[in-house]
Amino acid sequence: QVQLVESGGGSAQSGGSLRLSCTGSSIYAINAMGWYRQAPGKTRELVAGITTAHMTRYAESVKGRFTVSLDNARHTITLQMDSLKPEDTGIYYCNTDWGLGYLPEPEEYRGWGQGIQVTVSS
Repeated sequence: QVQLVESGGGSAQSGGSLRLSCTGSSIYAINAMGWYRQAPGKTRELVAGITTAHMTRYAESVKGRFTVSLDNARHTITLQMDSLKPEDTGIYYCNTDWGLGYLPEPEEYRGWGQGIQVTVSS
């Protein structure tokens, strides 16, 4: 129903940069996409979301450091992560809105991609 192909990520030093990309395909209309993060021992949270009208929202912890963008035609969301901190470490997942018109809470999703590991060392 929703397929997600995620790429990028890896390891970086504190203060460094990484870039994540994700292309989604869905039987539902794609009105928004988002990047979520699950840090070790923590619940999954929304890091950055963007609508097809390019309205964005960010977690407070990444504002001013991360930039999300969306290629509507290709259903590709990109997350540019700058000034990385060790607390940014985690598995990053992207998802679409599954036709809802908004990004639901992480626990409401019916499926996820495999995720991408991001590791930031101090």
